[in-house]
Amino acid sequence: MASARVTRTRRSLRAADSRPAGSSLHRVVVVGGGFGGLRTVKSLRDAPVQVTLIDRNNYHLFQPLTYQVATGALSPDEIGKPLRAIFRGEPNVRVLLAEVTGFDLETRTVFMRPAQEDCPRSISYDTLVVGTGSDYSYFGHEDWRPLTLEVKALEQALEARARLLMAFEAAELESDAGARASWLTFVVIGGGSTGVEIAGQIAELARDTLPGDFRSIDPRAGRVLLVEREARILPSFPPSLSSRAARSLEQLGVTVLTGRTVIDIGPHGVRLQSGDGATQRTPARTVVWAAGVTASPLARSLAEAAGSEADRAGRATVEPDLTLAGHPDAIAIGDMVRVRDPDSGIPRVLPGLAPVAMQQGRYAGHLIRDRLEGRASPPFRYRDKGSIATLGRTRAVADLHGVRIGGPAAWALWLAVHLTYLIGFENRVIVLVRWGYNFLTHGRAARWIIRAPESAGEGRDPSGALVGAGGRAND
Repeated sequence: MASARVTRTRRSLRAADSRPAGSSLHRVVVVGGGFGGLRTVKSLRDAPVQVTLIDRNNYHLFQPLTYQVATGALSPDEIGKPLRAIFRGEPNVRVLLAEVTGFDLETRTVFMRPAQEDCPRSISYDTLVVGTGSDYSYFGHEDWRPLTLEVKALEQALEARARLLMAFEAAELESDAGARASWLTFVVIGGGSTGVEIAGQIAELARDTLPGDFRSIDPRAGRVLLVEREARILPSFPPSLSSRAARSLEQLGVTVLTGRTVIDIGPHGVRLQSGDGATQRTPARTVVWAAGVTASPLARSLAEAAGSEADRAGRATVEPDLTLAGHPDAIAIGDMVRVRDPDSGIPRVLPGLAPVAMQQGRYAGHLIRDRLEGRASPPFRYRDKGSIATLGRTRAVADLHGVRIGGPAAWALWLAVHLTYLIGFENRVIVLVRWGYNFLTHGRAARWIIRAPESAGEGRDPSGALVGAGGRAND
């Protein structure tokens, strides 16, 4: 039944796309310049189409490395590249700096808020591709959001870097031992890949990089707590690799707290609850959130425009060919969607990883090509190539379809994979040099404290340290 539905939608789109000879090119609008959107556009760079890429940032960000910006290991320009520079040599691709606000799937219109008020506020398409990612979910506790740090977006990473470094500066000025200890306590909530990676980076920052920079404190006295609700960290990895990762983190000085649930976050600490119901308050001035995700608000807008419902995490449901039911000219990709299984018809949530978005973006581009040429396409199937998580210097774990490795070999593999997928040859060279320098010197050159202008003088305690997160990043 699912196959028949896909066939009908393919026929519908081919009919809608048929145009008389000499007419204008097929118009493809891609919303989102992340991994999925970028791969879609690249797959169409020499196709007989006019592609318009819309993003509210003028750059593509290599999101898996934003936490290294947050901990001073890399600079922002080393993990991003302007979208216009990426497609400079592609005459059929144009880039618009605007925020998409909604869709009319019947009239094939995208509504947007442009960077300049007097610019057009809508654009028409023949095929639409949306890949705007996800944000962190606070499970109904939105009041916690301003009190925590996130590292999904570049603005968030810069704010996190300022807050992390300001914590050490505040501790240097603090004469009370208890208050100083709270400044030197860092709580990371969420034991997935992002959580373990940033916990390891904070521990290395305190123990390898900062000792000797201060006179009143020893940064090595800082505590890094990694909190995970499940029984083990990296729950998507095999138990043996989870255990190995926990041991590696503990060797770095990270305290791993599994089976703990966060029940309260305040400006001066967090309260945790264990499985037996016992609660414990931990004084801490810096909390990093890396637990749970919710889809971009545009996913719900797409679902509503298509007359369907989003799931509890806000994800839209797409057909096996990644199109919205009843609207074969609208494609949605990445971790803002769940994909209907081509055999059972049951929606599946794929891992919220860059490889998923990249494979779906490539598929979307090929799907558009096939339809323009009258060819049928098979349903999308994700090829899982394995998982890797880095924990620190020469520390990593990798699960490669049953081949489980850890230590320096996994770490070298992690380096190679990230360098391969980083956008731009220049960025690859710079990041490789930076990592080599950091490895040899235990240093982190990008340790500037840059405060957002609107936060200067606001939301601070008497020490001058930031107590609230800065502006929110866009999807």
